[in-house]
Amino acid sequence: MLYFLITVAAIAAFTQWRAGVREAQAVISHPPANEIVTVDGVEVHYKVIGQGPDLVLLHGASGNLNDFTMGFTDLLKDRYRIILFDRPGLGWTGRLPGYGGAWNNAEETPLEQAALLQKAADQIGVKDPIVLGHSFGGIVAIAWGLSRPETTAALVLVSAVSEPWPGELGWTYTVNGSTLGGAMFVPLITALVPQSYVAASIGSIFAPQTAPEGYAEHIGVGLTLRRESLRANAQQVNALRPHVVEMQKSYGTLRMPIEAVHGDADTTVPLAIHAKVLMGDVPNGNLTVLPGQGHMPQHTSAADVVAAIDRAAARAGLR
Repeated sequence: MLYFLITVAAIAAFTQWRAGVREAQAVISHPPANEIVTVDGVEVHYKVIGQGPDLVLLHGASGNLNDFTMGFTDLLKDRYRIILFDRPGLGWTGRLPGYGGAWNNAEETPLEQAALLQKAADQIGVKDPIVLGHSFGGIVAIAWGLSRPETTAALVLVSAVSEPWPGELGWTYTVNGSTLGGAMFVPLITALVPQSYVAASIGSIFAPQTAPEGYAEHIGVGLTLRRESLRANAQQVNALRPHVVEMQKSYGTLRMPIEAVHGDADTTVPLAIHAKVLMGDVPNGNLTVLPGQGHMPQHTSAADVVAAIDRAAARAGLR
């Protein structure tokens, strides 16, 4: 028994050491190269590009603001002031007070995330923005609109989570979002997950299209694989559905223009469950269905997403 306990302790110690080494490598390769503002004691990482009406971009699960800077912002910076944020717990934005830690499985709700980013936006002078959210960022964008209906010019929802869904999420979210899994299983992922698994995961997110060359390096996958970010992402995703159920009751109050862009081959956030249903819940929505497109149209069908932003701006009287 003593030998067994010593072996377990040695494995745990090696795992934590190896996880720390990988995290240090991620920090060195992808430091916070942009700006940081402090909101209620939380550091919020952001980037501002271009000139024109304010356009806020909110990334999806397991991501960071770099997801939009691989060519997409270049298509917009000549006519919009683009404000990109890392969401709480991801990239270089911290977690809200009371969240985080190996033994804490609480999550930041979409409304809490929106409130934090709105305060950050206030500090850097954002006014009446169009707010675009991709995937999980979509429900945060909706939360932004619900909490500030008079000062949100429009919403653009790209492959966005917007409606309650049937069934359960994958087991990894359940395990990683739990107290025990966050303390024990997450460090194993950080320490030992092979690059082949990372590549396969990115491939499944982009399917049936393929990721741009260099995508993993550009966004900094190592940042997502940090223990705290893995826990934050799993906790937020795992606990999301009840918050969507409550928010959906207020969708009728969203009077601003809403442009939804969604691929009909998206298996991560299915069109039929989310965007199509949402159009019946909001009074001023417009849906663009992209035939054959998967979950990442900001990369694989960027012109269609840009066109949706321009329509939103025109409908909001900004063009």
